[in-house]
Amino acid sequence: MSYAKWLMGDLHQRLPASLSLSSMSTWEKTIESVAKSVVSIHFYHPHNFDTVEASASQATGFVVDIEKGYVLTNRHVVGPGPFRGFMVLCNHQEVEVKPVYRDPVHDFGFLQFDPSAIKNMDLRALELRPDLAKVNAEIRLLGNDAGEKMSILSGYISRVDRNTPEYDSGYFDFNTCYYQASASAVGGSSGSPVINADGYAVALAAGGATDASTDYFLPLDLPSKALRCLQRGCPVARGDIQCLFQLKPFDQCKRLGLTVEAEDVVRKSFPGNDNMLVAQRVLPQGPCHLQVEEGDILLEVNGALVIDFIKLEDVLDSHVGKVIHLRIQRSGADMSVDVQVGDLHDITPDRFVSHSGFNFHALSYQQAQRYGIACRGVFAAPCWKDFGSSLIHSVDNIETPNLSKFIEVVEGIADRITVTLAYRELHNLESVITTTFTVDRHWYPEMEMRIRNDLTGEWDVEPRAEPIEYPSPPPRAVSFMEITGINRGIARVAKSFVRVECAIAPTPALDHTEVDDFWGMGLVIDANLGLVVVSRAVVPHAACDASIVVAESVTVRSEVVFLHPSQNFTILRYDPNLILGSIETAVLSDECPLQGDPVYFLGYNHQKKVVYAATNIISVHAATLCSTTRTPTYRATNTNVINIDTPLGQACGSGVLVSDNGVVQALWLTYLGKDSSYIAESTRHHFGLPLAAVQQALAQIRAEGSTRLRILPAEFGQIELAEARDRGLIDELFREDVEGNLTDRHHFFVCTQLFENAETESLRVGDILLMLDDRPTKSMSDLNISFDDENVGAVVVRDRQVTEVVIATLAAKDIETHRVIRFCGAYLQAPHLAVRQQRGKLHGDVYVSGICPGSPSHQYELYGGKVITHVGTMATPTLDHFLDAVHRIPDTQYFSLKVVDFNGISSVITMKKDEHYFPMIEWKRDISVACGWSRRICDAPGANEN
Repeated sequence: MSYAKWLMGDLHQRLPASLSLSSMSTWEKTIESVAKSVVSIHFYHPHNFDTVEASASQATGFVVDIEKGYVLTNRHVVGPGPFRGFMVLCNHQEVEVKPVYRDPVHDFGFLQFDPSAIKNMDLRALELRPDLAKVNAEIRLLGNDAGEKMSILSGYISRVDRNTPEYDSGYFDFNTCYYQASASAVGGSSGSPVINADGYAVALAAGGATDASTDYFLPLDLPSKALRCLQRGCPVARGDIQCLFQLKPFDQCKRLGLTVEAEDVVRKSFPGNDNMLVAQRVLPQGPCHLQVEEGDILLEVNGALVIDFIKLEDVLDSHVGKVIHLRIQRSGADMSVDVQVGDLHDITPDRFVSHSGFNFHALSYQQAQRYGIACRGVFAAPCWKDFGSSLIHSVDNIETPNLSKFIEVVEGIADRITVTLAYRELHNLESVITTTFTVDRHWYPEMEMRIRNDLTGEWDVEPRAEPIEYPSPPPRAVSFMEITGINRGIARVAKSFVRVECAIAPTPALDHTEVDDFWGMGLVIDANLGLVVVSRAVVPHAACDASIVVAESVTVRSEVVFLHPSQNFTILRYDPNLILGSIETAVLSDECPLQGDPVYFLGYNHQKKVVYAATNIISVHAATLCSTTRTPTYRATNTNVINIDTPLGQACGSGVLVSDNGVVQALWLTYLGKDSSYIAESTRHHFGLPLAAVQQALAQIRAEGSTRLRILPAEFGQIELAEARDRGLIDELFREDVEGNLTDRHHFFVCTQLFENAETESLRVGDILLMLDDRPTKSMSDLNISFDDENVGAVVVRDRQVTEVVIATLAAKDIETHRVIRFCGAYLQAPHLAVRQQRGKLHGDVYVSGICPGSPSHQYELYGGKVITHVGTMATPTLDHFLDAVHRIPDTQYFSLKVVDFNGISSVITMKKDEHYFPMIEWKRDISVACGWSRRICDAPGANEN
């Protein structure tokens, strides 16, 4: 009660009676009227372009023309690139909008809607009155503040001559002044109208301080002029001389050399004005280059005094392609220069080319001004590679000064060819950085030019060159470096080392795998067949580009032959005929190393160098890796791991443990997941892996060319005998365990049931496993079963009773992901093993493994980790059912999805298709295709697989 009294008391102290009654009544009527003009804008940007990364968000706009359907909002809402969105009116009616204009520099743009689509309300257009913006004017912001529909914020304009705010990165406004007020607006208020008590829009909300309640508003002078052009059907003329000006007060101008005479003239001509325009940044090779310098004070343009941005822009916009005369002062001296006015639209990119999953376009004036560089060159849009947001200098040692030359060069490079790419970071153009760039026309076969169409609001597609097939490489000779300081038998193992490099592209997104480039040491286990074993942390699945580097000199492609579902290794195959040299097959031990055994460790450190040390095995124990997040990614289960007594083990992500005679005793691998035996929350650990499972898979591949591995449908944990006794282990079995096992006194119990099988009395969570296939289960290695056993007998303790059960085993090939569908930007697949390990029981086989940023799935919040159970009223237990259901849905029409999240909670999501930017694509595992996966655009008539 005291808190409420304090609030009420404070409110009456701050609001005089006159303001709280008559003034508030006026505002109430104004807001009621203006609310009919304000709309909430929901949108996404589907492509990385210029200063914008693909994203989905909400903002505000307001209607400024009912007959033509124009809505004014911010440029950073419309964006410089592709846009898709709709607006929601105050009566909750939804209407599609398209972009018709985004200013090249200033933070405003116009969207357009179909006026005939407005139903059940009288829409009102706000009148733009930039002349009414005054210091101390009381204002209101009506908008989508913090995503809350129709928030009302109040304040007073405190400044009308503020320079534009500075942002850390991305888009920024310049060559205008901003208004300032304290209204405490946050995200979602962008594009809100700033209104006065009479209901006129006097400014446009644009940004705010991150550490204060200060907000920044764009003046409406130029938006008003642009609106009149759109209403008349005329192009919006925008001129520029590639010079960034700022307002400087007289005291600062005098330090720069402003003469007393010039100051007197300005003060007398513009009483009350305290600022002048000063050149802050002049772009090299632009119209002002070598004529105007930083620090020059602008006096006149074409013989007229100009001391504000509005007059300057009026002259520039009306003189596009013409020469203007500037009079400036530089260090106290008057100077006159003639400058050619350029067209801002010519230096604002309106097209981009997509190649190998990346977008490239001409460098924008925005980026050039931010970094003070010449407005020319090819810009790589933001991406996950190092060259993202950089200026491309050359490709394959051919300079690419413009987009046309860049396209000409990359069109002639075949798929999978690796070339040198040189680029310059925008903040440091003096340094050229070189890297390698591998052309990818198998995951991204279409090379397309997208061109902005201001009539339709779309970015039209113009197909470019078809992919050039990867040519067969010639055989190449290799020779290994000798390792000194150890005996020859151990050193010889290094001739079985290769470096495995694996690129995981964003498309297709499988199994929640991180998009990145991975590498690690691989061990050649059959040089004649070209078989290499490597950690699954390096090659997590088959939808990747894996290659091997032999002797640090020759790189050859490889393909995934086998992925072990539980033991953390992948077997690759390369063409041995491409290597001329002495690659040797590693000799693998048939015995599992024991605690205390002396071994020699050879590993690859982070510098990709071989290091070695004599050491001992500390322990051989069951892996205790668990998931670190709610995003299920691969982790090893039901396996033993090895620890060694050397710090090199944790400094190296890959290697081997070797005996004195050069026989490999175990692999040293990187494991993903949190080790529950450690407190630290780490996602990567390094352990040794005994070779039994590798030997088993290798023998099968040698004999049949593939594997027929089957595994138990459960994840097991380890418990001590005392806990097993508490859970129901009878005394007789307890005594047998104590008397018969002097080293490891434990049992294994079922943690998670991976697949339910109604046909057999299979394992249940909590079962204690005693016997498997008539053999006691004392070690994790005892859980490995024969390749051919579709059903295995077992003895378990269940509900304090010893019970015999038949376990239906799982084929390893059926566990891995072999089909992916991209639908509305969401990647759909059957739930992969990691999902089943975390959740056990699932609600269907249409699992969302990830989404594309800036897609319908992003906008409508169909996020990863959900299972789609219904499309409308149609059940979708499988991907085939899902495809059948969504094929019937027209483009841009709403439909509903019933989804279940990780906690088993159901909800309904409504969304629309967007076939223009996100056509439905299906990938299937197909070893007859070069990349191992076929690709089909589902909704394209007559689409062929490629």
